[in-house]
Amino acid sequence: MKFINFSDQNIESVKKEFDPNNVLNGSPEQHVWNHFLGDNDRVKSGMWDCSAGVFVGPMNNQIEYCHILEGEARIETPDGESRTVKAGDSFVMDNGLQPVWHVEKYVRKYYVICSVD
Repeated sequence: MKFINFSDQNIESVKKEFDPNNVLNGSPEQHVWNHFLGDNDRVKSGMWDCSAGVFVGPMNNQIEYCHILEGEARIETPDGESRTVKAGDSFVMDNGLQPVWHVEKYVRKYYVICSVD
């Protein structure tokens, strides 16, 4: 068992390439700082950021909790809803959701991802 304080860690960011099929507009770049991997990588927690662009962020076999730290994004869901999330907002994206992220400038978030079967 571990207790992990993100601010105590010195973790380098890793540039993570988008699946080209998921990029709908622009050339967004994303980086990930994995602070915790547990239960054989079925639970992940850390920080993520992304530059401007429009992309699908599929929730396939996972549930994700997000807390926006900086910037903002508009997220559209397949049912036609659109929400703007900004610094201070927290939300959950359920398994199977296929959200479309519209990032005008920049967004950074903390995340917790749990894999589901």
